[in-house]
This record gives sequence, structure tokens and C-alpha cells, in this order.
Amino acid sequence: MTPDRPALLKSLLTGALAAGLSVSALPAHAEGRIRIAEQFGIVYLLLNVAQDQQLIEKHGKAAGVDIQVERVQLSGGPAINEALLSGSIDIAGAGVGPLLTLWDKTQGKQNVRGIASLGNFPYYLTSSNPAVKTIADFGDKDRIALPAVGVSVQSRILQLASAKRWGDAQFNKLDRLQVALPHPEATAALIKGGTEINAHFGNPPFQEQGLAGNSNVHIVLNSYEVLGGPASATVLYTTEKFRRDNPKTYKAFVGALAEAADFITKNPERSADIYIRNENSKVPKELLVKVIRNPEVQFKITPQNTFALASFMHRVGAIKNKPASAKDYFFDDPHNADGS
Repeated sequence: MTPDRPALLKSLLTGALAAGLSVSALPAHAEGRIRIAEQFGIVYLLLNVAQDQQLIEKHGKAAGVDIQVERVQLSGGPAINEALLSGSIDIAGAGVGPLLTLWDKTQGKQNVRGIASLGNFPYYLTSSNPAVKTIADFGDKDRIALPAVGVSVQSRILQLASAKRWGDAQFNKLDRLQVALPHPEATAALIKGGTEINAHFGNPPFQEQGLAGNSNVHIVLNSYEVLGGPASATVLYTTEKFRRDNPKTYKAFVGALAEAADFITKNPERSADIYIRNENSKVPKELLVKVIRNPEVQFKITPQNTFALASFMHRVGAIKNKPASAKDYFFDDPHNADGS
């Protein structure tokens, strides 16, 4: 948590959620305030840049509204979703899996849908066990760290990979080996060794840190292989009410994201500095720049290749409602028109 993120919101969310309690909804607010929850990693770089360059405020002023921006960091889709449903935040940043779960759960009620993608990033499942070359090689003694067991986007992608390997009936075959752990802690455990954690389904830059920090760590699975190409694994979403009641704030937020994506593409070095500064990160700048410049990484707000996961989740009963396309679970905004 960076110093400028409100201590009150941090205390409210992290304290109550850590205790497993329901967070009391904060009072409804007028246009001009936006509370954003995100998780860990450079996949949230659009938000880092938007904050650092005050792009949301900039686009708000252009629309005639002063916007107060608040951000909080949580770990795992369930915590993010609970905060959104409680009214403690306005914008959720999490994986496609948690979005689909909430879209399904809130139809006819809060009507949660996606706002935008945070970009396309390959997510790596890595292991320090030399015997593990594919997911079929994981055994009873292996432990795979990821943000949330069974429900995080990493866990859902692993379930999809399992279904392709062993059939839909065994889609959750590897759930029993999973351990919920934030990416920074999982990376540290994998690099150090000597703990039960010998695998990590991460995201950038933590997966690259793990590969660089321990010569035994290797890639077992690339999310792009499972999803059929470049895909938006992490997204932003909100309720229908927030979008309807705050049109200028919502539009300013989307405009800021688009400008941030353009900024990062044109300024990899400056963007790495912003990430380090905003996250108090100890990740070497050269590693961050390498991630940003990775040809497989694309900073864009139009969602891409999310439907394979949506179809799978309905097929195995993880969501009840069957989406016909990505347009069902993303808002009907111009930048989502070509989303998939």
C-alpha cells in the first residue's frame, strides 16, 4: 500500500476481510469519487500509471468534475468481490474468473460486468521440482501457490488445462495441491526453497523473479497455450449502478486507462520507474522493462480471448448462466465492441 492510499479504506477492507467478516457498505456518494481495489503485479500497471500521472483526475476535469481517487490492495478474487458487493469499493481489479463468478451471481441484482481489460499477459505455472515437466507430473507432495484456490484466474486456467488433459469430469483434479498465497510471498518461497511450496502459478513480474532467482525453477505451463493465444487474464469490473449513476466519472476512468496504455507502450523505462515508485518494489528495473517489452505482452483495454474460460466455467457448472459472447459480461462501451 503506498502512503497516499487512504488509511481508513485500507483499515476497513483489510481488517474486516482478513477476519472473514462482512464489510459494511459505505454511504452512497455523488459523482466525483472512485474507489479502486487491485491486487499485486505489473498486470496492474495501467492503474499505477493512471495514479502517478493523475490521468483520472485529468479526464474528470475535462468533463467538468473533480474526481477523488482512492486505491487499496487486496489479494485474491474472493476478497475483491466481497468488497465490491459490500459497497466498500467501486471498481474491482481481478481475474476473468472472479469477474465471471460475480457476473453470474449478480444477474438481475447488482448486474456486475466488465469495464475493460488491463492488457494481455502470459501467466506461467512454474515449478522447482525437476520431475515436473507437465501438469500430469504433479504428485501428492507438490504444492502450487496461487491467489485463491479453485476460484482465482490462475486456478481456473489450471482447471481448464486439467479438463483438456483428463476430461471435464476431472477439471478440479489439481485443486487439492493448491495453496492460497499472495504472489510476493509465493515467489519468495519458491526462490528460497525449503518450504512446502514448490510451484507457483503467478503473473508478471513475480513469475520472472522466480525464474531468475532459482536455477531449478522452470515453466510448466503458459496460460496462452491453454487459452488459445494472447488473452486478457486480469480485468476491471463494477456494478451497473455505479456506471449509471456516475457517467462522467466512469468515462473519465476509461479514458485514463486508454491513455495509460498508450503511455506504457511508448515509455517502457518511465513506466518501470512508476511501478517501482508506486509499489515500493524491489524488483530490478531491467527485469520490469523486459516484461513491459515482452512481445507477448500487450497493453490494451479491449478484452481479448476471455470467452474460452467463460464457456468452460459454464460447462463444468462453475457459473449457471451461459454467456453467448464476451459482450454478455462486459459493458456495452465502444472499446469493448470488438472484445472477445
